[in-house]
Amino acid sequence: MKTRQILFTVIISVITTVASMYFYNKWNASKYSVVNSQGKLPVNYTGYDGGGTTGQPADFQSAAQKSVPAVVHIKTKTNPKQVSNNSSNQRNNPFKDLFGDNDFFDQFFGDGNRQRVIPGQMASGSGVLISENGYIITNNHVIADADEISVTLSNKKTYTGKLVGADPSTDLAVLKIDATNLPYMLYGNSDDVRIGQWVLAVGYPLNLETTVTAGIVSAKARTLEINARQSKFPIESFIQTDAAVNQGNSGGALVNTDGALIGINSAIASPTGFYSGYSYAIPVNIVKKIVNDIMQYGTVQRAYLGISYPRESLSDEEKKKLGIVDGEGVYVLDVVSDGSAAAAGIKKGDVITKMNDANITSAAELQEQLARYKPGDKLNLGYKRNGKDYSVSVTLKNKVGNFELVKNGENNILDNLGADLETLDKNKAKTNGVNGGVVVKKLKKGGWLGDQSFMRDGFIILRVDGKEVKSVEELNTAITKADKGFTIEGIYPGSDSVYEYTIQKTNGDE
Repeated sequence: MKTRQILFTVIISVITTVASMYFYNKWNASKYSVVNSQGKLPVNYTGYDGGGTTGQPADFQSAAQKSVPAVVHIKTKTNPKQVSNNSSNQRNNPFKDLFGDNDFFDQFFGDGNRQRVIPGQMASGSGVLISENGYIITNNHVIADADEISVTLSNKKTYTGKLVGADPSTDLAVLKIDATNLPYMLYGNSDDVRIGQWVLAVGYPLNLETTVTAGIVSAKARTLEINARQSKFPIESFIQTDAAVNQGNSGGALVNTDGALIGINSAIASPTGFYSGYSYAIPVNIVKKIVNDIMQYGTVQRAYLGISYPRESLSDEEKKKLGIVDGEGVYVLDVVSDGSAAAAGIKKGDVITKMNDANITSAAELQEQLARYKPGDKLNLGYKRNGKDYSVSVTLKNKVGNFELVKNGENNILDNLGADLETLDKNKAKTNGVNGGVVVKKLKKGGWLGDQSFMRDGFIILRVDGKEVKSVEELNTAITKADKGFTIEGIYPGSDSVYEYTIQKTNGDE
């Protein structure tokens, strides 16, 4: 009898504790979702000094008047989604034997046989009108996965936004609204931006109305690796400013004192998620290229040089070992055998110093310049080799290794594989006793190959669904033709064993 009373008391105590956690978490989650979606954050007045100020550095009124009408408020809605709850690390419900199937305990321990619902979400950001007939630039992360997009102009008129195209690599997207005779912003030239110059950030932060803030350019060609969250091949070369930018400013305008667009506000560096000193904008010269491609071709025509280089800062010891001099250029770690650089004679160990008339001193600057070109474009590449300066003409290729413009959707296949690929050269093919193939030089996180197989770097792809592939282009064609999935066969260098990997086509991010 005493044992049953003790057991009863323990069970009641556990239920009370779990119930308290349940209702607290539910209340706290509700509170959090309100603050971070459509609800306005608490606003406090700042101190006001009625006295006049002398020696103002610049008059921003003209720039603000030009830019405010062309900046729009974007609101998105994502519908609830059902997903499977059969996670392999699902906790077992320890009370199932006592109470059977019970929704209350499943809130905490889950039920692997059930579907769970991801709640719908509402969010907001900003955008910039670039034409009188309703084309709008914004950030990809503002509209990603949205089921509904609404666009409100500065005159309070609201329209339905349609997605024209997006590029996660640069975090840019183009929308269209059905309207005419709209105010729009003129492009500036981000190459003319100088550190220390005044700029304005225009947008709809924290769900407020149009807000204009001022600051100076603090730095150029900054990398944050933030675009790696949405793309396996991020491109970053931000303009850094100290203009106040907050949640909701994403997709808004960074303008100069003439009111010309010089960047699209995209990110902030903050430990809290709110402005604390620095904000980052995508240079307009990258924006122009991406937007024009999306509007003209439906996809980005991205050119590739065919080299690998250090993306992060190297230590002094690493630089010394590689023979890198600070500010000298971008060190070539490796060259894709069938890439544009290899065809022009660039070799491992060369240092890229110029691209046409632009000096290259960092990986970010290299990315920024290369992002302006499309397959088939020619450019002059300056480089150092053994301390001597050289220059060579390079014709840029697309990702599959030819000079053609790609069709909408063709970029996605190879990007979704998640790997650096190159066509196996003839000498290596002979060494490995094969007719040809495609080398998986480096696997990337989040790709089909890395997520769905135990494939390792260096694998040589020989066949897709039983058909030989001897180039990256043939690999792309074979996978594109596959329906829901495909089987890859190949070998590792120095091994006679044939390995087989079955891959499913899942929704990629690009």
